[in-house]
Amino acid sequence: MRTSPWEKKAARFAELVPKSWFHPAVKAWIEGREAGSRGTWAAAFSGGADSLGLLLLLWAHWPERRSQLVALHFNHRLRGHAAGADERFCRSVCAALGVRLHVGRWKRVPPDASEEEARAARFAFFAERMNRIRARALWLGHHQNDIAETMLMRLARGSGTGGLAAPRPVQRVGSRVHLRPLLVLKKGAIVAAMRTAGIGWREDRTNAGGDHFRNRIRHRVLPAWQEAAGRDAVAGAALARDLLEEDDSALEAWLDQLRPVRRGVLDLAILKGRPRAIFRRALRRWLGVQPLAGELSRRGFEDLLAVVLAGRPDRRSLGRKGFAVVSGDRLRFERMIAGRRPGRK
Repeated sequence: MRTSPWEKKAARFAELVPKSWFHPAVKAWIEGREAGSRGTWAAAFSGGADSLGLLLLLWAHWPERRSQLVALHFNHRLRGHAAGADERFCRSVCAALGVRLHVGRWKRVPPDASEEEARAARFAFFAERMNRIRARALWLGHHQNDIAETMLMRLARGSGTGGLAAPRPVQRVGSRVHLRPLLVLKKGAIVAAMRTAGIGWREDRTNAGGDHFRNRIRHRVLPAWQEAAGRDAVAGAALARDLLEEDDSALEAWLDQLRPVRRGVLDLAILKGRPRAIFRRALRRWLGVQPLAGELSRRGFEDLLAVVLAGRPDRRSLGRKGFAVVSGDRLRFERMIAGRRPGRK
């Protein structure tokens, strides 16, 4: 059987980037949960260097899984003809490799769409298509530079350990898992290996601009940070992310053992004497199981946390449909009675 140019490039790239270089947590997931499994693997594929490199590595390193490998491409339709060219490029690569490609498109593009809106639309498509093809693993091409950029962005908005531990190499999302095996590699190393293998990719020219926060971090802040540090600050951020994930997982495991949220009620007696961080996480879990609760602002959450920590009887408005009520060492949700104003105690 004749070998296509893309197959040769994939094989060469895999020689330069062996699967032993994948993040240890991802390798452990493959060797554990996926050993002998025939489940579908879905790979997010934009056509850029990162996602293309990952797709080629999955194809080359796991030939036995090629029939279960599916690529997902979302056309945001934000860049006119360039977006269409990205889609055509992805189609040509997948056709050459014999990989099934599923394409989604933003039908109604919001004016001045933000990074977050674009990301939400993309991941909504990924989730919908994964449900349709019954795929539980989504592979993403994030690398070490993405860790540093994300950390700096989230520091600016005051994130805790959970937010600062992103992006995670193995991230549980409901019944699915998101996998990022390239987090141990820098962008430059990936690009250098691709060039050595003679691989071309699509460039999103908007990434060179300063319209988006991530781009400003990437082009202005990160280089200055590296220079000021006088050391490999990107690798340092990756190590910090690993340590933050360890701490975050330990706190979550502690909360799992306590089981303070049962049948929609938060048991404050179980939490008594525990660190503030445990109260904070327990309150977030409690809010997560209240379908009628509205979205709380950061100030609103901190105010409710103060009520919970005080442990005294209290009643606070929680959106338009009910109240958070503290009584008898319990926090529960009380539906609003028709005609009662939300702010009234």
